[in-house]
Amino acid sequence: MQNSLLSHPRKIFSCLAASVSLALLTGCGTLTLTNLTPSSLPENPSRIYTITLRVTPAKSLATPVGVTSFIVIDGKNYEMSRSRLGENIYEYDYQLPASRSEMAYYFLVKYQVEVNGRLEPRETFSELTRANTVNRYVLSLEVNRGPVGARISVLGRGFSPQDVIYFDNNPARMVYESPNSISFYVPALDASRNYQIMLGSASGNSPVGTFRIDPSSLNVVPSSLTLRSGETQILTFTVQNAAPAGGLLLDVTTDVPECVIMPEVVVPAGQTTLTINVQGGKPGTGSLFLKGYGAGDVTVPVTVTAK
Repeated sequence: MQNSLLSHPRKIFSCLAASVSLALLTGCGTLTLTNLTPSSLPENPSRIYTITLRVTPAKSLATPVGVTSFIVIDGKNYEMSRSRLGENIYEYDYQLPASRSEMAYYFLVKYQVEVNGRLEPRETFSELTRANTVNRYVLSLEVNRGPVGARISVLGRGFSPQDVIYFDNNPARMVYESPNSISFYVPALDASRNYQIMLGSASGNSPVGTFRIDPSSLNVVPSSLTLRSGETQILTFTVQNAAPAGGLLLDVTTDVPECVIMPEVVVPAGQTTLTINVQGGKPGTGSLFLKGYGAGDVTVPVTVTAK
């Protein structure tokens, strides 16, 4: 009976000792592993992608020594080298096989800590991470500011005719040039403020950057139109500054589209004026509108009478 009473605390002590030993062996909390690699990697011709890891020692515990970092892909360990980006940062250039567009990997870090005056080996590892390559991405905007109607180029890769640029969810008029270049006309939105630019398509949305719409002024002569059905009159538009490369689109809208027949209004690059012919359609009364100029909209009243 006495033996059984003594054996119970011994078992408890043995379990506690085993738990402490397990905690020491795993090095719990000694290192923090931070993956600095984005989950989407722009595709490149060499198919070599840099995987980057930050290894941060915990300040409150023993300082690890002999830290060696590995990336594990497809069951193979690849030793990572110290990066020039900063202290405790490691990287590895992995060449993705030609038949694959995705990789799954995790990090394994081996090190030593001092325990009772001697160095003991430890290791820790990260959770499994997946990354994929993309053949569609935006490199840059040609410029990051301009007036309403300016044509702006976007450089990148994987563009399609269905792509649309959005200014804070407001779509812009697009021009598809090639898989590596598209253009948009700055939409008629409020000036003197910044807009978040996003590229939207069926495959998802991609942030592009920030664009500032600058104020500009516009003069239209004559200030109103009165014409008969089938009759033609000229309308001249004058902008404050010379139109940029690609021209300046004046996005003219009307509330009487059946009454007014007119071409698209684009001031040529380097010019400040443009004259067009406006033809009367069905009889009616309404207006032409241009947004985003001066203190508000520019309005040109239009009256079309029967022959």
